[in-house]
Amino acid sequence: MRKVVKFGGSSLASAEQFRKVGEIIHADQERRFVVPSAPGKRDADDTKVTDMLYACYDLAVEGKEFKEQLKEIKERYQEIINGLSLDISLEEEFKTIGKNFKDKISRDYAASRGEYLNGIIMAAYLGFEFVDAATVIRFDEKGEFDANVTNELMRERLNALDAAVIPGFYGAFADGTVKTFSRGGSDITGSIVARAVKADVYENWTDVSGFLVADPRIIYKPETIETITYKELRELAYMGASVLHEDAIFPVRSEGIPINIRNTNAPEDKGTWIVESTCQKPKYVITGIAGKKGFCSVNIEKDQMNSEIGFGRKVLQVFEDNGISFEHVPSGIDTMTVFVHQDEFMHKEQKVVSGIHRLADPDAIDIEADLALVAVVGRGMKSTRGTAGRIFSALAHANVNVKMIDQGSSELNIIIGVANADFETAIKAIYDIFVLYQL
Repeated sequence: MRKVVKFGGSSLASAEQFRKVGEIIHADQERRFVVPSAPGKRDADDTKVTDMLYACYDLAVEGKEFKEQLKEIKERYQEIINGLSLDISLEEEFKTIGKNFKDKISRDYAASRGEYLNGIIMAAYLGFEFVDAATVIRFDEKGEFDANVTNELMRERLNALDAAVIPGFYGAFADGTVKTFSRGGSDITGSIVARAVKADVYENWTDVSGFLVADPRIIYKPETIETITYKELRELAYMGASVLHEDAIFPVRSEGIPINIRNTNAPEDKGTWIVESTCQKPKYVITGIAGKKGFCSVNIEKDQMNSEIGFGRKVLQVFEDNGISFEHVPSGIDTMTVFVHQDEFMHKEQKVVSGIHRLADPDAIDIEADLALVAVVGRGMKSTRGTAGRIFSALAHANVNVKMIDQGSSELNIIIGVANADFETAIKAIYDIFVLYQL
């Protein structure tokens, strides 16, 4: 059995955290491939190493002196090395980094050094082989991740090794130029490694014990989700729930590899299992609640709209022409509503309104601002009668006015539009009716 384990920045912020990670890895000899992030914050007032590297490189680009800033980063790593009593030196690595910064090599290179250096330390601490991600993760000439080439390179390199450390967050073009994923990209690296070695499990270790049913900033100590499917996770992640980078799902999904979200500071907790499908019934009817503020709705009215072929296409064409993406498009017989991000839309609203009038000739257009969308997600909703009724009853009881309802044909989620001011109240009401009162 093979396990790939990825550790986030908070799990590797100090020597003390490194020791916890070492204990976790050595406690299970199936944990053979390790993907580390760069050191995160040691406390609330601290700075992530990646942000320190960005700031340092920006000084270099501006032609300013950056030696002191680079020295601070070096000291951060030396503190970890000393705390672990390791007999290694990063002196030559920092000389190379300093030279490349002076040559303004690239911002992606600068950001990637956090994971690269942490990988060297982790490999030395565990006694594992160090594999530079730039040699096994490939991006094409357009800057897109090349999954097929990467899988071949990674598989060939790792199959020859018993255990290895592969830094997260970055890869390279064919010429060796470093390219990074988006923030949180170490999750993706872990998933790529899991696919290449055909791992039985991909463990993603962070500072929480799995996914929570709702945002802990809104709900006090929300319940943990025991098992969630890839589809449910995608729905929740899209609506703002974040523990795992959503793109990390795709490599393992194609191989049917489950992901286990675990807590470095509470390794005894089972965490959350992310799977393709399951016969296990969820603990509650819903799996999770997530949402976002800052939307507005564009309500379009026209008599006999439903009989006019191409009406919807004409309306959406206007949004496309103005570079605005839409979130949801609920419609009725004579009405159509387009939900968009308010900050994207507000500067182009009159262009959009005139464009819709020109192309679709509606009877009226009305814009409503300061709206929020709440997603209620759960595979259990499909087999449970009255779920929507319970949601709207709870919202009515909490005096929340529902602006929009949109349910997918899969019956996996229900999207509700409410005023920004009612966002937290709505989430609390839904959580209470499905979770708190069921405990």
